Amino acid sequence: MKPVAVGNIEIGGDCPLVLFAGPCVLEKESEALRDAERIAVIAGRLKIPFVFKASYDKGNRSSVDYYRGPGLDKGLSILEKIRKAVGVPVISDIHCRNEISAAASVLDIIQIPAYLCQQTDLVVAAAKTLKPLNIKKGQFLAPWDMVKIVAKAASGGNENIMLTERGTFFGYNNLVCDMRSIPIMRDIGRPVLADITHMVRLPGPPSKDASGGQPQFIAPLAYAAAAAGADGLFLEVHPEPARALCDAASMLRLDALESVLETAKKISDAVRERKATR
Repeated sequence: MKPVAVGNIEIGGDCPLVLFAGPCVLEKESEALRDAERIAVIAGRLKIPFVFKASYDKGNRSSVDYYRGPGLDKGLSILEKIRKAVGVPVISDIHCRNEISAAASVLDIIQIPAYLCQQTDLVVAAAKTLKPLNIKKGQFLAPWDMVKIVAKAASGGNENIMLTERGTFFGYNNLVCDMRSIPIMRDIGRPVLADITHMVRLPGPPSKDASGGQPQFIAPLAYAAAAAGADGLFLEVHPEPARALCDAASMLRLDALESVLETAKKISDAVRERKATR
């Protein structure tokens, strides 16, 4: 597997575990900058490469009344400020083709949301920017189904493609993560990330934001994904998840991040060292 280069960070192959972290969606600019700086300090202390993630717009909220984010222009402006001030790459998700040009002018990695991973025109147009592309596996797909989606992206002339596991529909309002999907998708020849905090989502139960979650499983799932060979971990974090405007029930408290990362890194390093000696 050829690693995907994002600035000075290499993702995949035998490269170290990479952290993708930030709030689910951008809220206040000052808070986003502060959170990015705090995460960067933690990642630096643990020597883990760090990419800041946050959505400028959540186009798939379950109700029209729920907070979606600051929008394309303001959201990209915030992400650009974080990129420059904190000195880290940034990633966000796109939802339609008319966002791509603006997004590509700021983002270091363009992300295709899970629900949209089979939208051929969106995937190909995003790939044609030649920006590194992260495609989340749809909750409705088996890991081997991603072969054709990778081929769609590659048809746009882009080989800098990553895949993300984020859980599979198991039953009504529940997800399950089959950790086999990580090595299966790595066998496609692309780096694979694990979106841990979306794995613990419980969409549907009545609540303020119409989404439940089981954050007590964030740590064990992060460790399992590292053991399965994940090249990076997505961890949505917030200083006070209970007051977050999106995914409040499934984000990790920012002050718990370092402990989870420390153990996950040890597991990931051990797995990679073992492979290297075989």
